[in-house]
Parts: sequence; structure tokens; C-alpha cells
Amino acid sequence: MTQRKIQIRVASILLFAIVAVLTGLNEIPRSIAQNNASSVQQEKPFDQAQKLADLMKQIAGKENQPAEQVFKNIEMFKGVPAARLLRIMELGYSRSLGVNCAHCHVVDQWDKDDKPTKPIAREMAKMAQTINNDLLKNIKNLKGPNSIVNCTTCHRGQTKPALNLPDAAPKQ
Repeated sequence: MTQRKIQIRVASILLFAIVAVLTGLNEIPRSIAQNNASSVQQEKPFDQAQKLADLMKQIAGKENQPAEQVFKNIEMFKGVPAARLLRIMELGYSRSLGVNCAHCHVVDQWDKDDKPTKPIAREMAKMAQTINNDLLKNIKNLKGPNSIVNCTTCHRGQTKPALNLPDAAPKQ
């Protein structure tokens, strides 16, 4: 059951409870309460490790093929081996943003673009590429010859970029 369906069921229970209070009904009929409670209990939390293991099984024998030949709707990472794409998603995106696959993807329908977070992630990756390929190389005196930015640079394991700065050191 999707998160949205759960929200609708909870809202319907609350609405029924409000109506019950206003009309003097003392309890929610047991059949309604049991039906809604059992459907909420059936919803399992997303298990990212298990989903990644399932995907690795599905692509068995194709791990080194280009991602676009193994998966549907690959716009970025064309040419990247399929197994590496899964590691990029897990380490580069999930950990960098502190989320799981379901944050951007429709679970078990990975190719869909239904969630706005997926195209946003694509655009943010393009931004990082522009910074890395076009802008950083023009900054003189950077400490490293291969300075880069990535999701972690700003997000630090959070969905919103880290915008809080430490207090300024007192001027001496």
C-alpha cells in the first residue's frame, strides 16, 4: 500500500471519528477499525539493502553491460556498467542526501519519473558537472589539481543543502 493510500485511510478514520463525535456515536464500528488497521500493518518499511540485492539478482550476468542496455529510462550515466550504477545510486545519492531509493523512485518501477525529486536530482547533477568541468578549472590557486564538487559537498547527508554557517569568529 502506498504512503498516499495510508494517508487517505487515516484521514477517512479521522473524518469518521469526527462525524461520530458530532452525531453522538460512541465507537467506530469494529469492522472499519480492523480493516484500516490491518491494511496499515501490511505496509512494510522500505528495505533498501534487500531491494539492491534483488536488483543485483535481476541483472545477474549483465553487471558489466552499459546501464542503458540493462535498465530503462537512463538519461545520465550512459556507458556506466549496470552494477556500478546501483552503487552510484546507493553511495552517491542515497548517502549524500540521507535518503533511500524511494525518495526519488517509484519502488519496483524504477524507470518512472513520477516523483519530482528524480528530475531535480538529474538537474542538480548537471549543475555539479558544469561546476566541475567548466568553472572549477578556471579558479586559480585551488589546493588540489582535481578539485570537484558532488552531492555531499552541499547536502552533507540531508535533503536540503547545508545552509547554516558557524558563528563568525570574533574580530581581534
